[in-house]
Amino acid sequence: MLRGIDVSAYQSSSYGTDGLSFVFIKATEGRSYTNPKLSAQTERARDADLVVGFYHFLWPGNLTAQAEYFVERAPEKRGDILAVDWETTGEGTRASNAEKDRFIQKVKELRPHHRVVLYANRHFWLDVDTTSYAGDGLWIADYVTAGKPRVQAEWRFHQYTDDPLDKNVAAFSSRSALRKWAGDA
Repeated sequence: MLRGIDVSAYQSSSYGTDGLSFVFIKATEGRSYTNPKLSAQTERARDADLVVGFYHFLWPGNLTAQAEYFVERAPEKRGDILAVDWETTGEGTRASNAEKDRFIQKVKELRPHHRVVLYANRHFWLDVDTTSYAGDGLWIADYVTAGKPRVQAEWRFHQYTDDPLDKNVAAFSSRSALRKWAGDA
């Protein structure tokens, strides 16, 4: 399995890249927040020749506007992966299943040459999700042994810890296999 991390404005723009094959970078949230470190964190990943993904933290409502906001701000390079982060917001709300599905579909429509994946924690995937729609793949958060999330679904990425930062593995045999999958959208 391949090793990777995900970063947001809480992490440095000069995060370590040794031993990594990929990084997901928070790009946007809702319709008004853009990660102020997005450009620098992206440059760091590209300089290290990592496969790069960008994610949007989904809020309920205004799905088309959120999708447009995300794709207008997430860098666009063939082979980049796009993700929707579906979880409870700081206000205790969440997008519905239908909203999550529509957001993924809208992003795929706006960026047809990019893979679009769903990030969800184990609770959301098992207890909240009713459609099992994850776009081009599931990125599951379950803090257990790397590569052994406690779900029956096929997954592409597994976030297995957040200590000292969000660490992930990808179910690909090599970086070139991941790069090919990401570029073949």
